This record gives sequence, C-alpha cells and structure tokens, in this order.
Amino acid sequence: MKIGIPKEIKTNENRIALVPAGAEELVAAGHSVFVETGAGLGSGFSDAQYLAAGARIAGDAAEVWAAADMIVKVKEPIEPEWKRIKPGQVIFTYFHFAANEQLTRAHMASGAVCIAYETVELRSRELPLLTPMSEVAGRMAVQEGAKYLEELNGGRGILLGGVPGVPPAKVVVLGAGVVGVNAAKIAAGMGASVVILDISLEKLRYLSDVMPANVQLVFSNRHNLLEQIASADLVIGAVLIPGAIAPKLIRRDDLRIMRTGAVIVDVSVDQGGCIETTHPTTHESPTFIVEGVVHYGVSNMPGAVPITSTLALTNATLPYVLQLANKGYRQALRESPALLNGLNIFRGKITHRKVAEAFGLDYHPAESFLE
Repeated sequence: MKIGIPKEIKTNENRIALVPAGAEELVAAGHSVFVETGAGLGSGFSDAQYLAAGARIAGDAAEVWAAADMIVKVKEPIEPEWKRIKPGQVIFTYFHFAANEQLTRAHMASGAVCIAYETVELRSRELPLLTPMSEVAGRMAVQEGAKYLEELNGGRGILLGGVPGVPPAKVVVLGAGVVGVNAAKIAAGMGASVVILDISLEKLRYLSDVMPANVQLVFSNRHNLLEQIASADLVIGAVLIPGAIAPKLIRRDDLRIMRTGAVIVDVSVDQGGCIETTHPTTHESPTFIVEGVVHYGVSNMPGAVPITSTLALTNATLPYVLQLANKGYRQALRESPALLNGLNIFRGKITHRKVAEAFGLDYHPAESFLE
C-alpha cells in the first residue's frame, strides 16, 4: 500500500502522524511511505531521518495526496486540502464530524473512506486513539487555565495553588473521563481545591479511592453544577459523547453567576463545546471574554507540545495503521470491531449514527459495505 503523510496545515499544528520508526516498520512490511518535505520538523524529525527509515520525501502536498492509497494525518483535512482527496482514498485521522456539517458534507462529496481516530472504540468502551491526546489536553487545560487566571491575561489575578495563609483557587472539572481525570490530577498536584462533576456514580466511587484529599466528587445535575461554578476560579469542560456533539452544560445566562475574571477552558470544543458561549480559537489568539469570563477554546491544544503529543499519538495509532496497510482497509475493518467503529463515512454514505443524527442525514450501517 502507498501511505501518504502530508504536513499539517491547521494553524500552529506542528504534530505529524507518523514518526521515522513507524515509517521503518511500514517499509519493512512492504509498503511505500511518502512524507511531505518538512512535515516532521515541528515534532523534531528531519527529512533525513525519514529517508534513513526508507520513506520517500515528496516535494509538496499535492504529490503526497496524489500518490497515496491511504492518507494518515493528525487533524481533519481543512478546505484547501479537500480538492486533493481522491475517491476511494482512505483517510485516517481525527475528524470530529458531528461538530462541523461543512466538513462532513465535503468528505461525503469526496468519495473517500473516512476512519476517525476519535471513534475507534474497544469492547471495553475505551477510545485508544483519543486517550493519549485527551491525557495531553487534560494536563494542558490546567496549565493554560493557570496562565489565563493571571491578571495580565484577563483573569482574576489568583495563583492556582495559593500560598500559606491564602486559599488556593477552586477548579471545577465537568466530566470524569480521561480529560477530566488528568486535569484534576494536575490541578490537585498544584495545590488547587478541585471539584469533579460527573453523572456516573461508578466513576465517582472509583475516583474517591484514588484522588487526593483536595479533590471533591459531586454528582452532576443542573443544581449542583450552578452551585459549583458560582464560586469557581477555573472551569474545565471535559465532556465527551463519542462521535456526537457535546451537550451544552453551561449556558450564556449562567456566566452571570460566575466570578469576573474566572476562566473556562473548554476541551470539548472539538466536538462543539460543552459551554454555550465557546467557539474554536487558535494558539495565536486563544481567548475571548463573554460576560466577564475568559474563554479558552483552542481546538488543537496538544499541537502546542508537538514532541510529546506526536510520540504519544503515534504510539497508539501505528498498530492500526499497520492493520489497515497489511490487510487492506476492507479486511482490516471486517476483522477489527474497534476499527469498524472508527468508520464514519464510506464513499459518500455516513456510517456513524451520531454523525448522521447531528445533521439529520441518512445513516448506513458500516457492515453493509464490507460484505
């Protein structure tokens, strides 16, 4: 199989979807790997390292897209890339279709086979390709929130961990998934007073055994949420329904009960955000203020730490890339229920129910295309 690795062109996205060691494994298995020149530089990998691994260096994106049977990326193809997609081409990346109808329709029109990292799901309900970036984003959410709590950045002017004689900041985490747990760990480790809200009593019971004493666990309902955000200094949105648009837990009117200069970091922004007033921002212009509350909505947070993120991501994705390449996508999807869960669009047809529901489009079971 011919596998293409284009350079990411989303603003300040420095990750790459394949490291030289991965290219070496694919070449050893008999495949051809085309890497766009300079694609790995942001993650610390030179063209020379890819050449030494047996990959071919393509002069531009057009050459990569034209050569490849399968494109492996980090972020969804954005509009300048849409014209390069070939019918029947496999695209394996983060898509988050349910949050973007234009993106969804463009990929339906392309005739591509779109397999989304974020909906590859094991029988255990684990999301193995979303987990590493959720770990990074959860930890970053606290670090970014702490920065924007500084008065010079529009925040309340409060130190997350406080000092002896002065209480720490209060951090409220919405959701006890991978993002939420990682955010809570970092915030607690910095000395903040942390509250996690979730609707799963099972998760809350588990966390009560493993979290430190400065983490409180609260069942999530409307009353409890409003009570907690009213005294919060930092709110981290960490809600996920796999493949679906995120529910809006905090409404615009709710911001009026929050403290002026409080900060919201909405990690769910990739899936539409769990805060009504959130919209996607960039690393160049990461924040905006609504009702006196600072909002941080960068949709590719891990892109700010590309060396860590690329290594973490490719550790998880490479086994699936090898399956798709070695077996061909049809056989790989037939044999792997996890990969089959990742199939979102097949040659113009939506094969993920949550994506179809998001836009009122027809849903087609993925299995029907693999017989």
